Amino acid sequence: MEQVEFSEVSRAVHFGQRKLTPRACVIDSKQHLRTFLSDALEDLGFITSECGRAADLAGVLLTERPDLIVLSVCVDGLNVGDMLEAIVRTDFGGKVLVIGQTDSIMVKAVRQICAEYEIAMLAPLPTPFGPASLRDCVAELLPAEPAPNPAVDAAEALKAGWLELWYQQKISTHTLMPDGAEALVRMRHPTWGVVSPARFIPDDKDPHFRSLSEFIVERAIEDWRYLLERQGPVALSINLPAAFFGHDAAVRELCRAMPTHAAFGGLLIEVDSSELIGNPEPAIEAARHLRLHNIAIVLDNVGAEWPSLLELSELPFAEFKVDAQYVNACADNRLKQTVCRRIAELAHDNGARAVAQGIETRGDYLTAQAIGFDLVQGPLFSKPVAVRKFARSRPQLAASVVQPS
Repeated sequence: MEQVEFSEVSRAVHFGQRKLTPRACVIDSKQHLRTFLSDALEDLGFITSECGRAADLAGVLLTERPDLIVLSVCVDGLNVGDMLEAIVRTDFGGKVLVIGQTDSIMVKAVRQICAEYEIAMLAPLPTPFGPASLRDCVAELLPAEPAPNPAVDAAEALKAGWLELWYQQKISTHTLMPDGAEALVRMRHPTWGVVSPARFIPDDKDPHFRSLSEFIVERAIEDWRYLLERQGPVALSINLPAAFFGHDAAVRELCRAMPTHAAFGGLLIEVDSSELIGNPEPAIEAARHLRLHNIAIVLDNVGAEWPSLLELSELPFAEFKVDAQYVNACADNRLKQTVCRRIAELAHDNGARAVAQGIETRGDYLTAQAIGFDLVQGPLFSKPVAVRKFARSRPQLAASVVQPS
């Protein structure tokens, strides 16, 4: 490694420069390696950024302000000296994780320079490595406390900017290609990391439920535009409470928020079927009105109560999504298959698509396909992921998971 002359700079003595942690910047000259490392770190709860050239690193560090820099010294084409100079010049106050063999000349040189300029380092990560060894290396940066109890107040999460939307693909049973995605709320808490909705979503009597719904609408439209630039138009669905449609002003704002872009194919709003039983009129009326604004309503989590839907003279819904508990392990359960089949038939009789959510095994998928579901969704195909990772998802992977080995 060439000798690099660094100018003297002042160093921050504390770790972390953001309230929301952890953030990581992945430095590698190869795009596929940066993507692999970013995905692995995001699975651990990090927010990631990437850099492949020394000339870009200073700007990335100043704008993203990461708590961790992951620096690969295992590949050709990366000038480690220039990278380290950029790290020093930006007064980086986090920690550096070097990927490479501990006894290699490059790793030893990096450790020497980091020690000289008081840059904190984690133990080097030798190659080859897997998710477990990566987690062990960054364990001290991960949330160590249990999930919040009691639940975090939604108003606090909204004000602090802790909320984001993650996306799970919906797969067409006819083409085995992605056909839209469902947006799911997640909270990235500064202490507890990524927190499930059960820990922060209020009930519909909470005064902040409308604010949370408005956040979901606004963020989904922002993410739709982000995805449009990176992979083309994606049909998105969001989850809102039935009570949302009781606020005329909120519904008007919803309609005004819809993109006017020619590629926008509409927004799906999923409403839990249990909220409609006994009082379906508001949702039915909203479905009639919203379709004029390129918005459709989806009946979500349809299950054992499906016979009560037969009493309604009109079911103007775009999709019927079967409750995951009836889809999971349906391949070996005739009762579950019967419920799924009846709901799929009800959807088709009303001109709607039938969706099986909660698909975990190839057997469940094949059963859902045989029953006649139009779309499937579940961990067999993909887990919910942050929007940036979703934008990098590869459509051709959906077919491979259900093909016989």
